[in-house]
Amino acid sequence: MTDSQYVLDSNANLPKHIAIIMDGNGRWAQLQGKARVFGHKNGVETVRDIVGSCSELGIEALTLFAFSSENWKRPEKEVSVLMDLFMYVLTREVKKMHKGGLRFQVIGDISRFSKKLQTEIQKAHELTQDNTGMTLSIAANYGGRWDIAQAAQTLAQQVANGERSVEDVTEDAIDKHIMLNTLPPLDLLIRTGGDYRISNFLLWQAAYAELYFTDVLWPDFTLDTLKEALLTFDRRERRFGQTSEQVVKQQNN
Repeated sequence: MTDSQYVLDSNANLPKHIAIIMDGNGRWAQLQGKARVFGHKNGVETVRDIVGSCSELGIEALTLFAFSSENWKRPEKEVSVLMDLFMYVLTREVKKMHKGGLRFQVIGDISRFSKKLQTEIQKAHELTQDNTGMTLSIAANYGGRWDIAQAAQTLAQQVANGERSVEDVTEDAIDKHIMLNTLPPLDLLIRTGGDYRISNFLLWQAAYAELYFTDVLWPDFTLDTLKEALLTFDRRERRFGQTSEQVVKQQNN
């Protein structure tokens, strides 16, 4: 990590699980008179830096929105470059992550990807699955509505098979079949690029997450930007439906 103007106190309350919508690659490139794909390539460098920073800070889980189920609508050339970059990460970067003790997984409907890409995803899972460091999850061909629907379909099939009753289809039951269910609950969701929406990302998981929006475009997202978000998180009071008085009382007990 590089020197930072933002200093996190040793007693700072850091999130266990951070998710980031990495927006602004294309606009970053266009501002420089370059093709949008130039921004995506530079965005990979930012991913490498932020993954390393989060791991060093002791974050337990980091989830990155790399490719949504709606991104297939983008120009064919741009989609092709994104697939090539994904393959690069799987074949090169995952090996470095493994050496660093990180656990890597892809969440989303990978059936639409090429057989070669699906194979590399499986190899990356198997290579790192026993690691005990930070878990890096890449959301690819992922949508929050799809995530909830696939959990509902699983439960519906169990009801049809007589394995559970309709009354057993509860929030807890759905939660056990949602992506990322084995990780700590999502604490902080960051979106770069200046838009103020979560774009069908982790709809279920973000129910009580703190949201942080920044105008910084993803290729310009640095350790300072990350620490600014973490300091904002540290200052927020997370009540989970309780009153401030109740939260303070629990903290003092």
